[in-house]
Amino acid sequence: MATRISHSPVETQALGEAWGREAQGGLVIGLCGDLGVGKTQLVKGLARGLGISARVQSPTFALVNVYAGGRLMLFHLDLYRLETAEQVFAAGLEEYLEPDGVTVIEWAERLGEGRRPKSEIRNPKSETKGSEEEGEASTRWRWVEIEAVSETERRIIYEDFGG
Repeated sequence: MATRISHSPVETQALGEAWGREAQGGLVIGLCGDLGVGKTQLVKGLARGLGISARVQSPTFALVNVYAGGRLMLFHLDLYRLETAEQVFAAGLEEYLEPDGVTVIEWAERLGEGRRPKSEIRNPKSETKGSEEEGEASTRWRWVEIEAVSETERRIIYEDFGG
């Protein structure tokens, strides 16, 4: 688990940009934190690091924004308007949990039980799936918690899982 302190939206974007430059396909980044702590700022930087020049906005009402034109596709989900894992999967968002590119999920804690993925999050209505075929790439997760320390400071705690 790593911790960074950001002193401004510019610093938060710079961290996201660094992550975007190193990102590989199959990465899912789950973002947790209160309104206004900088989740979307982190995604803006991530998009820039992936080489995406489009204007990044939180998809609160659309649920998903898809950004192309970079090194990898970026799928930006916002679960603020959903309350349970069942609602997430009923909305058809499961496909984004095993992306060809990079998926970022704001309000990721709404995906289900526990605050961190064990290895991956599965549809709560599906039966247990068999083991992955040998050689098949598995999803990698970066679980991120952002909290306001002060008016200008944010504590960003993150940990990688899987893959």
